[in-house]
Amino acid sequence: MRSSLNQKLDSLNTLYKNIHQEIIDQCKEGSQKAQFQLYKLYYKAMYSVCLRIINDGMEAEDVMQEAFLSALSKMESYKGEVSFGAWLKRIVVNRSLDYLKKRKVQFEVINERTAQVADYQMETKEIDSKVVKDAIHNLSDGYRVVLSLYLIEGYDHEEISQILGISNSSSRTQLLRAKNKLRELLKGKEIFSYN
Repeated sequence: MRSSLNQKLDSLNTLYKNIHQEIIDQCKEGSQKAQFQLYKLYYKAMYSVCLRIINDGMEAEDVMQEAFLSALSKMESYKGEVSFGAWLKRIVVNRSLDYLKKRKVQFEVINERTAQVADYQMETKEIDSKVVKDAIHNLSDGYRVVLSLYLIEGYDHEEISQILGISNSSSRTQLLRAKNKLRELLKGKEIFSYN
């Protein structure tokens, strides 16, 4: 019994095993061919992350490439405690948010008067994903960023508040307002209705 518990604890403490570990190791050794391979493997996913946050294709491309260069220059700091994709995504998200900060994107300041936001429910409908993407694209930067970080990237409110430098309640309120605004934008855009 004790040995199986120790084995489980040992397995939890081991480093993350990446499916592209050989390429990652070659990148750490400075192989440009491996760096290009890594770029090709992660380009589309990381570009999508940038685009959801920045909301401009050309700017997202630039920021994503800067993030890759930054990651490649910091390869020695990758210790394998999380998947390489998660490590890279964190760099991409941070670079994207830095870009927005330079553009001086404002997040709403939340006080007790504005903290109460109704989270109403819509009927369940089937909606074309392009319509949803277009509606998200039309949200203000602050709403779009919090919505993307929470619903798409999987960050919790505590992480979002740390990343954006806002309070936990501001993150929650921004998300509720973003969802409500998204519902507003999607009204009447349903393709199929379920009764």
